[in-house]
Amino acid sequence: MPIRVALADDHVLVRQGLKSLLEREEFKVVAEAADGQEAVSQAASLHPDITIMDISMPMLNGIDAARELGRSCPKTKVILLTQHEEDQYILEALEAGVKGYVLKNQVASDLIHAIQQVSRGMFYLSPGVSRAVIEAYRTKSERAADPLTARERQVLQLIAEGKSTKDIASLLDISVKTAESHRSRLMRKLDIHETASLVRYAVRRGLVQP
Repeated sequence: MPIRVALADDHVLVRQGLKSLLEREEFKVVAEAADGQEAVSQAASLHPDITIMDISMPMLNGIDAARELGRSCPKTKVILLTQHEEDQYILEALEAGVKGYVLKNQVASDLIHAIQQVSRGMFYLSPGVSRAVIEAYRTKSERAADPLTARERQVLQLIAEGKSTKDIASLLDISVKTAESHRSRLMRKLDIHETASLVRYAVRRGLVQP
């Protein structure tokens, strides 16, 4: 039985290229998503063996989507396919339960190898990932803790993407009052009280691109 794979990337051409590559290798692509929230929803209904996601996606970034998949679809393993080589992203990905971290500047065979390894229950990290980062994860080096809940991080990402409180309520299927409450609480936790500073914080945390 072929390995069932879901793809999540906000660029259509990237998804098409990945689908073509994977189908040539006889993997079965069962779903495609343009954002992290859609990827989580599809996984809940289709239960792919592996979901391949970019980190930088609208609505819900790949790392937070991986966290959500770990809770809602624990049998679906996540591989991040990304351009981000920074330590911060790799550490957060590992802590979010990601099983594979593949850099987009690697050859296509790197992704194929990652899928094969992860499907067997192993981890896979691209050769470009710093060994020092892996050691930092293993030794649980101290990093600045994120005080926000998963929902607050999602609201923060949407604020940084320029969405209004009303837009956020609609996108997350919550009331405007609840969206306002999330916004107020995250601003209080971060001690940040203006949108421009929230955007800068979201960029530093890797929730959105500058």
